[in-house]
Amino acid sequence: MNNQNKFIKTIIILVLLLGNIFFGFKYYSIQKENKLILENQKINDKVLVFSKLFVEKVLKTEKEVDFQTRLELENAVRDLNNQNILVQWQKFVESKTEDGAQIEVKNLLEMLINNIKI
Repeated sequence: MNNQNKFIKTIIILVLLLGNIFFGFKYYSIQKENKLILENQKINDKVLVFSKLFVEKVLKTEKEVDFQTRLELENAVRDLNNQNILVQWQKFVESKTEDGAQIEVKNLLEMLINNIKI
């Protein structure tokens, strides 16, 4: 009986050890996934803040956009840390004609929407 008790205790210890290792890896993978979700949420928040600001201050206004608003928009677009969106923003800002600006606005809005992480 003594050898049998040692064998059972050894099996139980191995099962518990393997369980701890398994759950440790699960915990690590969930933490990594949560970090990725949090980073995506931060990106989405920044994209939405810029998009809302752009719609309110540029698309819905009847007057010319003032310097302070341009600066606010420029800072918001740079805060996105996305080179493609920044380049598209600059194409919009540097548009020479109204038709050109409209095309670049559509491209910018499409790029912003495509940048939202689901």
